[in-house]
Amino acid sequence: MAAIAANLPEELGPIAQSVEAFCRAEVIARHEKHHELLNNPRNTYRPDGRMVDEAVAHIRAVRMASAKAGFFNVSTPESLGGAGLGMIAYYTLIELVYRLCGPHNWLCDFVISHWAFGPSAVLSQITPEARARILPGLMAGETMMCFGMSEPGAGSDAAMLKTRAEPNGEGWKISGRKIWTTHIPIADYCVVFAQTDPARAARKAGGISAFLVPTSAPGLHVESVIRMHGHIGGNEGITAFEDVQVEPWQLVGDLHEGFRIGLLGVSMGRIYNSARAVGLARWALEMAIGYAGQREAFGRPISEYQGVSFPLAAAATEIHAAHLMGVNVAQLLDRGERAVKELSMTKSYSVQAATRAIDQAIQTHGAMGFTNELGLHEAYARVRQANVADGTNEILARTIAQRLFKGDLDL
Repeated sequence: MAAIAANLPEELGPIAQSVEAFCRAEVIARHEKHHELLNNPRNTYRPDGRMVDEAVAHIRAVRMASAKAGFFNVSTPESLGGAGLGMIAYYTLIELVYRLCGPHNWLCDFVISHWAFGPSAVLSQITPEARARILPGLMAGETMMCFGMSEPGAGSDAAMLKTRAEPNGEGWKISGRKIWTTHIPIADYCVVFAQTDPARAARKAGGISAFLVPTSAPGLHVESVIRMHGHIGGNEGITAFEDVQVEPWQLVGDLHEGFRIGLLGVSMGRIYNSARAVGLARWALEMAIGYAGQREAFGRPISEYQGVSFPLAAAATEIHAAHLMGVNVAQLLDRGERAVKELSMTKSYSVQAATRAIDQAIQTHGAMGFTNELGLHEAYARVRQANVADGTNEILARTIAQRLFKGDLDL
């Protein structure tokens, strides 16, 4: 019996079944065959923290296989050549992928085109020349992009960014530094946000533009990889831009209005993180429930003790609520609603509920819950990180409160 009564698109059921089969054949099987490369960090990363070429090749292979199978661009707008199934497909399939694969089979990150790493509505306003030059490779999964907005002094308040794009007659020269740019060490292109009208930017009235920049461009240099959670390598980078030349065809959207594109990306990121959190939490809870049913203490399965079973029941209740919120907000967005309040509520609640659920799954396993073998600690780290990504819980609470006090009281 299904736990969700919402009427999902008829075509989504068969697609979900096919995506599950794809994940088993192309992701899980790949990790099993290349376990020492993909799941031993000493082999996955170089001494400087960057991913080795062999691992990057597996990422590209999964992207390309998914694109060929028709899954990679399932939610990419039809205007860009995708299937255009929208946010309900995006949410449903991402939740499925992470529930099935968990954190160990991390190549699952590349089954569905992530808004910041591949084709999405974010690229709807690229120029015709950019479509001809760059879009085919991205759509085929051959190439990869990243999203360069955050800076050392500009995080939640992205309007404070200091990177400048100065006009020089041929286009612009970009100078500045970016931080927390996911996959910048292995990406082929970066959507870079920079001030093009400092006076307007200071008034928070525009003045910020977006540019699609090859990571091989002269003057673009990845200074270092940011290691997190005790890992020996990482996917986040600090990047310097020193007079990087960009031409008019590389402008994304209207000049001085790039912040709108950034907000669109962040909104899609909130859908993604909500779905990923629910998927990973369900993966962890299923492990904990299975373990509690077979692990014995004092002559009885520990599932018979309320101290174990009741916290898991509470966690499952929260994840069910988060799942319902995610399906609802995805459908609101597909109907053309802005759903600012609802999206903020969904992302904030989902990542916090998932953090609690995975923590409870760790607790249920006792000392085993901390082992590398189970991967629960990795799931916790990913979801805990999502409590900050694409809008911290505090920023989201601020947005929710603002909407409420402006009269948006529909609940």
